[in-house]
Amino acid sequence: MIRTTFILGGMRSGKSAYAERLAEQSGLRKLYVATAEALDAEMGDRIAAHRQRRGDAWQTIEEPIHIDTIIGQHGDACILIDCLTLWLSNLLHCGLDVAQHTNHLLTALTSARAQVILVSNETGFGVMPDNALARQFCDHAGVLHQRVAAAADRVVWIAAGIPTVIKG
Repeated sequence: MIRTTFILGGMRSGKSAYAERLAEQSGLRKLYVATAEALDAEMGDRIAAHRQRRGDAWQTIEEPIHIDTIIGQHGDACILIDCLTLWLSNLLHCGLDVAQHTNHLLTALTSARAQVILVSNETGFGVMPDNALARQFCDHAGVLHQRVAAAADRVVWIAAGIPTVIKG
């Protein structure tokens, strides 16, 4: 049985819509864990559009940091976490230990009773960033993605709305 699915792709590639379809097909109670924070009007509009697309059949929890805790609390659901790169940004913004939080996430995933779908933006196809913070972010994202992909039962790459299973 596929317990954990990791979905990667570029921005606006169709990752979230695909993840939502997988959750709908699970037949389980649907829980959406939103890591984004509406720090400006444009992000607020994006969050509202996602909420509207999902509709009332979803329970939404806004959790920018402690996504591992949510996984451990909901064993009878399909949990969609969207997205890991925003979660990583939150960790860096708050000056938190990325490796420690990644370890907590992986522990939660390996002991999860819930079905978990994780969405993240692939950042490794661009040029080397020109500033230290952006390079640090890309380094952390690369390690995070490798570790989550290793732990996941299935990994899916999305390009132009087309899913390609690359593991599982």
